[in-house]
Amino acid sequence: MPVNETTRIDLDDIVRSRFGAGKVPQFLLNALKRFIHQDHLNGYLEKGYLGVEFAEKLLDYYDVHLTVEGLENLPETGRYTFAGNHPLGGIDAMSVIGTVGRRYDGNIVVPANDFLMAIKPIAEYTIPVNKMGGQSAALSGLINEAFQSDRQVIIFPAGLCSRKIDGVVQDLPWKKTFITKSRLSQRDVIPVWFSGCNSKRFYRLDRLRNLLKLKLNIAMLTLPDELYKCQHKSYKLVFGKPIPWQTFTTDKRDVEWAAWVRDKVYELKKDD
Repeated sequence: MPVNETTRIDLDDIVRSRFGAGKVPQFLLNALKRFIHQDHLNGYLEKGYLGVEFAEKLLDYYDVHLTVEGLENLPETGRYTFAGNHPLGGIDAMSVIGTVGRRYDGNIVVPANDFLMAIKPIAEYTIPVNKMGGQSAALSGLINEAFQSDRQVIIFPAGLCSRKIDGVVQDLPWKKTFITKSRLSQRDVIPVWFSGCNSKRFYRLDRLRNLLKLKLNIAMLTLPDELYKCQHKSYKLVFGKPIPWQTFTTDKRDVEWAAWVRDKVYELKKDD
């Protein structure tokens, strides 16, 4: 087992390096540590797991019970784009990375948001995306390289974890990049659906952010606590049949094809 002995979270060091010693009251730092469950997170990070094993063992550490359906839809050979919904922000991504990564011997790449990029033990798989605006030339180059490579691409096209829209927890509209790049690289698209939702607090904070027109994504700051709340829960991961890349013709715009695949993902949801 590869070991990463340096990976841990230390809010004291983070705050001291950014703001200087004594700038933030210790009682506030201690409260933040409890809120993000620093000791619990470090209890896992200090085990030293890396890559696919990190994703797989995380589910065991949080006592998450995962049911996987549709593994027969994952071909043994070929290059694919795994496009999925993103309801939670943590456990869902780790479940997909662990399952697809194990199936394809770790030969995966994940265009990731800030939260996933911060998880250093899976850094070998992640590349950054600018989810709030246009891509820089450097980021666009990384995305192109990922799709042109022989690695399986795992992508969450909403860019952010799901929000409550019209009273229903669902992804924001999907971005078209995965359609455009999958067609150019001749990758079939495999739809991926994951169950679950975050706490009511998460969606209330997101609604407050929108009402106040805040630039800071205050809901995202609660994701470590949302991850902690996933303990002892059961989730379902479903893989659909591959959609041939030739499907994405000029009959529709790529953004319309992205919405179409999004619908296909939600069609995988089955009532228990």
